Amino acid sequence: MKKGKQVGDEKEPPTYQEATAGYEEMEAQFAWDDKVIRQTFIRKVYAILLVQLLVTVGIVCLFSFCAPVRYFIQTHPGLYMASYLMFFATYIALSCCGDLRRQFPWNVILLVLFTVSMAFMMGFVSSFYNTKSVALCLGITALVCLCVTIFSFQSKIDVTSCQGVLFSLCMVMLLCAITLSIVVPFGYVPWLHALYAVGGAILFTLFLAFDTQMLLGNKRYTISPEEYIFATLSIYLDIIYLFSFLLQIMGGSRE
Repeated sequence: MKKGKQVGDEKEPPTYQEATAGYEEMEAQFAWDDKVIRQTFIRKVYAILLVQLLVTVGIVCLFSFCAPVRYFIQTHPGLYMASYLMFFATYIALSCCGDLRRQFPWNVILLVLFTVSMAFMMGFVSSFYNTKSVALCLGITALVCLCVTIFSFQSKIDVTSCQGVLFSLCMVMLLCAITLSIVVPFGYVPWLHALYAVGGAILFTLFLAFDTQMLLGNKRYTISPEEYIFATLSIYLDIIYLFSFLLQIMGGSRE
């Protein structure tokens, strides 16, 4: 009798819906938390990127439109070499030292030095082009960035899955650069340099779409929210290289 009573008092096993209800709630909460973290990450990256671009545009305009400043930097090329060395050192530190670029305030200090050095280099290069060409290239760069950002937000095309294609294109550009360095001593070939610049502009437009989708985190590959410095660095460099190639294509030399 006791045995039968124990059997009768046993509870029925829970259904599948009851057993998984808690897990579904946890998954929904994790998905919501991840979405909030990603949105905060995107806002942080674009806020830093906006400051970088404002500093860069300000220095480019100063070096291009202010005659005394333009004359000073053109007669002191050593400043360009110094800024290039600072750019190279900070870029290596931010790209290769993962712990360093995640450690505050060193990551911010390195990013500031990197931005100032790159802005100075772009200002120095822009000073040799006429002001109309510089303004035109700035406008086209802004328009391309806007179009690529809208594309990355709206398109279902996954650019992040094309890493092999982008790497192959980089190798082609490297070979072209080596070829140009060999050809230059024998004479300037305008159409060859123009073709190289067009290829570079297209390549870094694709890289801009790639890095933007990595930032959004809605495609096959994403970037960790902890890497906001690296994400900002990547998108900023894409925009700067795009601008520099556009200058080579459409920039007219200053008389």
